[in-house]
Amino acid sequence: MVSAGVSAVARARPPNPVVLGQHAEDAAVLRNTRSYLVRAPHVRLHLLRRLDERLAAHLDGLDVAGDHGSAVARAALETPGAGQVFTATVVAIERRDAAWLDKVLALAQALPEAQPGAVSAFGWVSAASLRGITRALLDSPGSFRRMLGLAACAMHQVDPGDAIEAAANDADAALRARALRIAGEHGQPARLRMCVDALEDEDAQCAFEAARAAALLGDRRQALEVLHAFGAVPGPWRERALCLSLLLRPPEMAGELLRALSREASDARLLLRCVGVAGDPNLVPWLIEQMRRKESARLAGEAFSLITGADLALLDLESKPPQDVPQAPGDDALDDDVALPEDDSLPWPDADRIAAWWQHHGKRFASGMRWFMGAPVSASHALDVLRTGCQRQRALAALQLCLLRPGMPLFNVAAPAWRQKRWLDAMGP
Repeated sequence: MVSAGVSAVARARPPNPVVLGQHAEDAAVLRNTRSYLVRAPHVRLHLLRRLDERLAAHLDGLDVAGDHGSAVARAALETPGAGQVFTATVVAIERRDAAWLDKVLALAQALPEAQPGAVSAFGWVSAASLRGITRALLDSPGSFRRMLGLAACAMHQVDPGDAIEAAANDADAALRARALRIAGEHGQPARLRMCVDALEDEDAQCAFEAARAAALLGDRRQALEVLHAFGAVPGPWRERALCLSLLLRPPEMAGELLRALSREASDARLLLRCVGVAGDPNLVPWLIEQMRRKESARLAGEAFSLITGADLALLDLESKPPQDVPQAPGDDALDDDVALPEDDSLPWPDADRIAAWWQHHGKRFASGMRWFMGAPVSASHALDVLRTGCQRQRALAALQLCLLRPGMPLFNVAAPAWRQKRWLDAMGP
């Protein structure tokens, strides 16, 4: 943030409207780019921090301009999207402008596609900036604002108290689902019973979130049964349910789950993703064969790296992309929802060189245990991956760490990079 002296001088000068407009536009674009990068397979924490510093600089530029900066952020809402709502929300929070924040949140509530921008704004600002605001949201009669209050608490690792139990029993299914999700991710074992009781919720999303939360909090029986049911049929929660089921089962039982999935010809790509999560070195030869097929090559390479920890680019195990591969759609950072094709930014593996690498190194990967990023699964190794891995690897490491230590908060790999660094430093060497 800028110093008080610089801020006072800047406010005394007439602001340049062109510069302010560029700050607002770039902040919205960078926020949307960030929503891509936090899920990207090639981005490490230091690269995320570079973008975060650029985004912070543009938001500081609006803040330094005072009322002029606020006016520009408001004007950008004439074409509201997630990025514009994010910027306007951050400015309103930082300036403690309650009336304007109320209007921005009303707009976000009316535009579901822009709501992620409002949510991410509450995660971006500091906890100190939210004093009084979060409490008002939690006490609001409206479910959307209560959801924002719960999300703000979760993103800053603050216990929302009784508000979470009230939300988990609300008539609004979306609010119940959010409360159950946060209950699991916040890591409070005292809320395990609440989550188990919600396993039979008539709303499918609530039932899934209850099962996921109960698993994170230590339940290994009822939650696993519900997750198995979600993983057995196509649906929006299938992959996440399968991932958790694979991580919670012994390697031999995980193999049974993969064999059942392999008999489904309809979703070979889901099988590839699950093989990487399962971490069975016996499946590496099969993965190498999948690398010879253009449709599955990059996902097979990612699964191989998840098991072995081999960096294909660093070890010169990648090849040139096929000439007939089309450009990935949705790569315009100006779009509100920057699409992330699951293969995008993954290297193209060289199957022959990888086969030779495996012939030389494969003997050290013992059967009968789950491997992750080149080592048997352990809390210390998961913490190492959180520090050094790429975003998709880090997300899986965070999940493993939480499952290994039930009641531990789920590490948020989408938080501002400087906050993640502070958390990691507090977690010790």
